[in-house]
Amino acid sequence: MAVLSLLSRAAGWVLPAALAIAAAGCAVTGLRADVRAELRGTWITTTANTAVATPRDTAGTMQQLKSLGLNTVYLEVWKNGATHHPSDVLQRVLGAGAPVSGRDLTEEMLIEAQRNALVAVAWFEYGFMAAHASSMNALRRAKPEWLLRDIDGRETAPDGFVWMNPAHPEVRRFLIDLVLEAVDRYDLDGIQWDDRLAWPSVTMGYDEFTRRAFAREHAGQDPPRDPREPAWVRWRAGQVESFARQLVAEVRARRPGLVISLSPAVHPWSREHHLIDWPRWAAWRGAQWDEFVPQAYRSTFPEFDATWRVQRGQVGDQTGDLAPPLLVAGIRATGDGRDTWDSVRDSIQLTRTLGGGGHALWFSRGVLGAYAGDLGTLYTMPARNPHFPSAWRPGSRPLHRAAGLAPAGQARWVLHDVPPGTHRLIGHDGERWSFIDRAPISSRGVGMAQVIVDLPPHFRDVEILVDRREDLRRPRRTQP
Repeated sequence: MAVLSLLSRAAGWVLPAALAIAAAGCAVTGLRADVRAELRGTWITTTANTAVATPRDTAGTMQQLKSLGLNTVYLEVWKNGATHHPSDVLQRVLGAGAPVSGRDLTEEMLIEAQRNALVAVAWFEYGFMAAHASSMNALRRAKPEWLLRDIDGRETAPDGFVWMNPAHPEVRRFLIDLVLEAVDRYDLDGIQWDDRLAWPSVTMGYDEFTRRAFAREHAGQDPPRDPREPAWVRWRAGQVESFARQLVAEVRARRPGLVISLSPAVHPWSREHHLIDWPRWAAWRGAQWDEFVPQAYRSTFPEFDATWRVQRGQVGDQTGDLAPPLLVAGIRATGDGRDTWDSVRDSIQLTRTLGGGGHALWFSRGVLGAYAGDLGTLYTMPARNPHFPSAWRPGSRPLHRAAGLAPAGQARWVLHDVPPGTHRLIGHDGERWSFIDRAPISSRGVGMAQVIVDLPPHFRDVEILVDRREDLRRPRRTQP
């Protein structure tokens, strides 16, 4: 446990650690908002790349994203029936069969993102998707009653994956609890679901649970054998929508200031194939989304142009007098030969011409590889994430080792001129960064202060990060 003092240079007094771990939240006021507002994001996934294969890779990835001019990362945290961090929720549901995360990749990615002044959003990538058809993971083995089936009893949807049932209350509770657990544990700026917040296919929904649920609401009648029968389609679409409302409402109640984001398939494809009419969700009252990032992944600019204009029009038709959610373009940038830099550049420029929240590039492999040099040239001026002030995530500040002053077996670290606000200490043990103490340090708004902390000698470097968890317990102010 760190032995910590917080010395006010102005007032000349020392706060013991128990008092230093106190209120925060005042650090938001007065932050500059004069930097251009444009979300420049990308997704970080463990699939088909090595961006976060090791702690060294994670550090290099976040440094490069920042140096290129990006300001936002969507961090994969839920995939193939497992989280990228230890999860009590997963353990409670799966028991002894729960996958064990020896490496807290969520914390690792989050720390490196914040060290580099990046807004970090937890991306629950798999959503209702439990596993690939070829993978008999622990979730699929433990909870077969949670899975959807087609009319022939098959678990595999047309996309080749096995999906959990959006109509099942236990599934809903499990997934929302996963989100709330992450929100409580980590200093996140937001959460995101994507096109797996959906009914996987119009052909699915003939499992025993769904049949019974439909029959209870339809005078005992079984679902129609025709999967496209309109009332049957509407009922299943309603199940997805009611889950989405519950998810937004519960996250909003827990952390009102968090960004709640959805990256759906494009409209109207999403309505026809995933049974979600997400542009209508932009007009919800009481369970508002903050951000939509439709996946307008097209290989050529003319295709993107046509698709993006449809998305803008659909959302604009819904919001009326409401403050609309931020509309961010999901742009294909894989660098696999099917997209080109010309298409990526022109797509970005179109979003600027038409107006909107910015763009997110699918995915970091292309950003860090094929298009790194071009993006660095395109982003000539810095930009902030439009949800937050420009100094929301200011990056880390190093502490300096003070020779000969610490008690035996300890090393003393010092940082002068700590600004008002709440902070966390992180330490590097030679392999990775981790949080040293779960409790935040607050300078209580008294002016510049000094941190003095005695730590075990295995830490090679120590830094301090801004902590925003208390700030996000209050609604965000709309940024200009």
